[in-house]
Amino acid sequence: MKMQRKSDLPVKTCATCQRPFAWRRKWALNWAQVRYCSERCLRSARRGKG
Repeated sequence: MKMQRKSDLPVKTCATCQRPFAWRRKWALNWAQVRYCSERCLRSARRGKG
């Protein structure tokens, strides 16, 4: 496997804090479904819905 630069990785914007975040290996299988940059943003989004 060839190494990539961090700047070459795909980037998304967090649905909660609106900050950009880059692809991580742990998200490789479900990158299309990832919406939040962290567990904290995920929890705050769920708290706001209820």
